[in-house]
Amino acid sequence: MTTAPDNAEQPNAWVGVVLALSAFTIWGLSPIFYKALSHVPPLEVLSHRTVWSVVFVGGYALLTGRADRIRDALTTSRTLAVLVLAAVLIAVNWFTFIFAVQVGRATESSLGYYIFPLLTVALGVLVLKERLSRAQAGAVALAALAVALLTVGLGAAPWIALILASTMSVYGLLKKTIAAGPITTVTVEALLLSPLALIWLYGAHVEGWTALVDRPGGWFGASWADSALLIASGPLTGGPLLLFAAAAQRLRYATLGLLQYLNPTLQFFCAVIVFGEAFTLWHGIAFGMIWTAIAIYSAAGRSARHVVKGPESPLMRK
Repeated sequence: MTTAPDNAEQPNAWVGVVLALSAFTIWGLSPIFYKALSHVPPLEVLSHRTVWSVVFVGGYALLTGRADRIRDALTTSRTLAVLVLAAVLIAVNWFTFIFAVQVGRATESSLGYYIFPLLTVALGVLVLKERLSRAQAGAVALAALAVALLTVGLGAAPWIALILASTMSVYGLLKKTIAAGPITTVTVEALLLSPLALIWLYGAHVEGWTALVDRPGGWFGASWADSALLIASGPLTGGPLLLFAAAAQRLRYATLGLLQYLNPTLQFFCAVIVFGEAFTLWHGIAFGMIWTAIAIYSAAGRSARHVVKGPESPLMRK
């Protein structure tokens, strides 16, 4: 029996496109959701996101017969060590994104998700010794120059964008070293983080912990609306993951690589149009250079797939 190559589109590819667009649309519009929770301290939001992700993604994993895979991941020392590091990285990423949206820096967070695929490519070259064409290398260099110019123009490095891009890139690199799929690994990561999340929720509700912000904590149960939103952070995290995993089974990596830019584009729209965040000339220059770099890399990737496969998302494993 033969199987289709990794870069082959499946016969029902249109279903994969719909699934992928649905996942990226939810991720891209998620700033609106987290903006509605701006009054809740970010660590408290993160803790709820972790706990309810265990319930939602973990419940799905158990219902679909992944209990043995979860147990294997938790009892295999190398896999567990990798997932501990991955859990730390995804927690930092989630917290940074929530914090950025709450403090009015969603524009910078969208920049991070534009940079992320190109940084992933750079890590592939540096760590995995992958090869790039001249055009692809030029695209990565152009993205780095854009960040440097934005740093000079604003007088400070875009730390939020850099943290988001670097944590996701290293997260993806780590996930490439293990065989477990995304549903299993995200469940294990959330399980590993859940004791800390529960401790923080106890402190927020009983001790009044807030951390980093001058806002009261302990919002769960304060109102039906807040409680429902906090619970919904679990499906909002796991739902797009399930859609994406299904799409990855039907589409080429190159197709997913292009479609994934819908996510930061919608985040950018939310930041500038919906939230009314400032968009300076320096932002315009940097974003223009990033968009140009993405176009160059995508075009070069299509014409030279035998040189290097396009950037792979850490969630593309089946």
